[in-house]
Amino acid sequence: MRLGVLDIGSNTVHMLLVDAFPGARPIPYTSHKQPLQLIQFLEDDGSISAEGQTKLIEFVGEAATIAKDNGAEDMMAFATSALRDATNGPAIFERVLAETGTQLVELSGQEEAAATFLAVRRWYGWGSGTILNLDIGGGSFELAMGAKEQPKLALSVPLGAGRLTRDFFAEDPPTAKSVKEARKHIRATLEGPLEEIERLGEPTLVAGTSKSFRSLARIAGSAPEADGPYVRRELLLQDLTLWTTRLSAMASDDRAELPGVSAVRARQLLAAALVAQAAMEGLNVESMQICPWALREGLILRRFDHLMTT
Repeated sequence: MRLGVLDIGSNTVHMLLVDAFPGARPIPYTSHKQPLQLIQFLEDDGSISAEGQTKLIEFVGEAATIAKDNGAEDMMAFATSALRDATNGPAIFERVLAETGTQLVELSGQEEAAATFLAVRRWYGWGSGTILNLDIGGGSFELAMGAKEQPKLALSVPLGAGRLTRDFFAEDPPTAKSVKEARKHIRATLEGPLEEIERLGEPTLVAGTSKSFRSLARIAGSAPEADGPYVRRELLLQDLTLWTTRLSAMASDDRAELPGVSAVRARQLLAAALVAQAAMEGLNVESMQICPWALREGLILRRFDHLMTT
């Protein structure tokens, strides 16, 4: 079965076509994405601007055409933090449906964390024991932990790399004051969630998902993407701490020259590093594994689990 997965994120909009069957690993067929950073189109009142809406609708229309032309039998379309938190989000969902015929589903932060956790569980298997997964997006930061396929605890906080960059790092490179203020804000926001996680005990495996964690691991020395998904990739807190200091002194153009860092995400990499460092320090995590599967794969797996029971 060929399935289309349309992901409307805060940093990118991504259409992925996969060939998948119940009980089998989803195999990517083709993809189409754009670095449409919806969070950059936020107005002062928290709404997505007319320009942002137009670009979004154009992409959704393109994605629907690609899915149809490539024989997709079904398509899931979902939106995360950028539209979830926008004051005109409901109106945009209606407009997308009216103008493209595509029904976008809004994922809550907890649903996002839980679906990503499912993907991580399936990737590492039951032998991984209790998993703690961290995921940094453009608009939010998700944490999930548990010993089953559904996490015992799934949390989402507004600490996405794009959101923090917009709120704290107007200058490029950032000022020492702005970095200090961002650190203080991140730690205060994470205090409650980290306490909830710690009450669950020690995880057997700590994983990181998302492009941000992959980029941070890459600049710290992990294998390049070209080596494939089965190469073990790890991010050590001591390396992350060193690179967070370095990133705070670099302009985005210089960050974009680092291995595994795209020009689109270079500006946000410092914010992602600050969140990752605060979470790892707060949870006494010295190292984490970088999982190649994340939200999209979790939703695909959930869809096929449903097909197997109907």
